Amino acid sequence: MSTNPSTPPKSDRELLRHTLATLAYRGAKAIGGAPANFSSFNAGAGTRTPGQILAHIGDLFDWAASIAEGNQKWREAAVGAWEADAARFFAALERLDKILASNAPLGCSIDALFQAPVADALTHVGQISILRRLAGNPVRAENYFVADIVSGRVGPSQSPPREF
Repeated sequence: MSTNPSTPPKSDRELLRHTLATLAYRGAKAIGGAPANFSSFNAGAGTRTPGQILAHIGDLFDWAASIAEGNQKWREAAVGAWEADAARFFAALERLDKILASNAPLGCSIDALFQAPVADALTHVGQISILRRLAGNPVRAENYFVADIVSGRVGPSQSPPREF
């Protein structure tokens, strides 16, 4: 990550890839290390469980990849085991990242990809983090400005947090 203001600007694809890496980094923090019963934690009437949210994030990125490939398709998957849905999330991020890393033409604009599935997923990762706190197992705070987030690193293995 560069915090140098003289660094050349990223292309739209590069910036969206960095956004995906950021989402993977934050997602790994929110998803990893959750208690065994966290998937079914219910914060109250009318709220989704963390498992429902994680499954929805997987749906979002399957959808995003289909849009990027020019074959838009929505499929709502059933909630699975927490570990399986986490693996699905990271695999779907990787699929979209590979599409963006290629020179293949996209089936939609970068703006549309960001404003729909990616922005929605950012919201939902935040919801999982909030639910972790409500469930008594908060995500450790860190300084995300100096976090080691690298485009293309979209799997569950992420750098350790940097201190404030």
